[in-house]
Amino acid sequence: MNDTIAGTRVEGKVLLDGEDIYAPDTDVVDLRSRVGMVFQRPNPFPQSVFDNVAFGPRVLGVARNGQLSDVVEASLRSADLWDEVKDRLKMDALSFSLGEQQRLCLARVDCD
Repeated sequence: MNDTIAGTRVEGKVLLDGEDIYAPDTDVVDLRSRVGMVFQRPNPFPQSVFDNVAFGPRVLGVARNGQLSDVVEASLRSADLWDEVKDRLKMDALSFSLGEQQRLCLARVDCD
């Protein structure tokens, strides 16, 4: 994220799969497609729980048609949120508690 801010300095290394992400030859587009970011304060999209989690897979073409529901469920399960929201997938994500919103944001980046 800091590569767009003039004068930003970086010290040390951050390794991903043994490669320094700050190396000059790092493909930042590839890096951004492989690494998700969750901020301390949750920032769900102003849409349904389902659409929050399905956003990435839809954009990347990871899941189509019937697969999308399976991907959303698996992501919500991995964030330990499925049991709480499985009957509220169409609700606005902003109406959820901060803890639920944080886990939703975690589920949003987990679209294996």
